[in-house]
Amino acid sequence: MNANELRSLQAPIKEQYRERPATALVTLRAEGSVGEGLTCKVETGKALLEAGLHPATGGDGLNACSGDMLLEALVACAGVTLRAVATALGIEIRDSTVRAEGDLDFRGTLGVSKDVPVGFQQIRLQFDLDTDASEEQITTLLGLTERYCVVYQTLNHPAKIEVSHRVTSR
Repeated sequence: MNANELRSLQAPIKEQYRERPATALVTLRAEGSVGEGLTCKVETGKALLEAGLHPATGGDGLNACSGDMLLEALVACAGVTLRAVATALGIEIRDSTVRAEGDLDFRGTLGVSKDVPVGFQQIRLQFDLDTDASEEQITTLLGLTERYCVVYQTLNHPAKIEVSHRVTSR
């Protein structure tokens, strides 16, 4: 896809959102069911994924780790956004690799130390680009990728999360 094809694809969508802003609001959903042992089965839309405890918290390593999934979502979103922005700017990217790594101190997760926060203390996002783009173009490309990457922005500026529950009898 080139920049003109991308603009043609997105132009009617953007126009619709300008004319009828309410149509731009989309609610994404994810659902999982508690599985056997200490697992949760999550329907990804493409496959069924079973998540479990990370080995550092007692898991056997056979199931997906939700922390890994968070980093994978960041990599996927950043990679797609990078490609879309490069296309829109007419920057040729012959190849690219996107990596994310995050530091967790599992003492917080396991309640070993109340002084240690639960969750990632730091996440690093790395782009390896095979391109002839100038430094100025790369700076623009990465800046716009950060600006428009939904997962990056959500992690950088956390959304308000509401928790609710209901009890069902069987």
